Amino acid sequence: METETNDQRCGDHGVGDPDRLQRLWAPYRKAYIKEKSSEPFVEAPRKSDEDGLIIARGNKVYALLNLYPYNAGHMLVVPYRKVANLEELDSEESTELLEFTQMSIRVLKRVSRPHAVNVGMNLGGASGGSVRDHLHMHIVPRWQGDANFLTIIDGIKVLPELLADTRTILAESWAEIAAEDSDNEGVNNATDA
Repeated sequence: METETNDQRCGDHGVGDPDRLQRLWAPYRKAYIKEKSSEPFVEAPRKSDEDGLIIARGNKVYALLNLYPYNAGHMLVVPYRKVANLEELDSEESTELLEFTQMSIRVLKRVSRPHAVNVGMNLGGASGGSVRDHLHMHIVPRWQGDANFLTIIDGIKVLPELLADTRTILAESWAEIAAEDSDNEGVNNATDA
């Protein structure tokens, strides 16, 4: 059975002479043109992990890919409860938010080997965030030179893979690290006895 190449999957084939232009395909964006949610962080956990781009679910928070990533692997950690202000999180939400942020960084370092990671929140209307009434932590992998001329001059960000593929890779790595941590915890508990 012959497998499709990326060029075939993206529609860069057919009759005629090819021109010298490179195409920047972003087929996943079509879904966001058709529908825009007014409550994306309330609706995401109601979907399947694949449809919601969810990487991992906890008791109080969940991790997912950003629909409009600054870089490939741009993750968000979001409380299930809709809350705008950091100081309004309860202690369990605060703890799990930080634990999921730490795990997100570990996963990104294992999968993508970034040179650095930006972590932060936009709180309040003047902060620049697009979802102002449901706080969320951004975890953005960074590489030397990742803001090239396309990003700076044309406002175009080139992403190396589809979000669904990135979600699968990150979710698998998350599960692997969680299993390793669980195994190590068992070893530590056995030696403490």
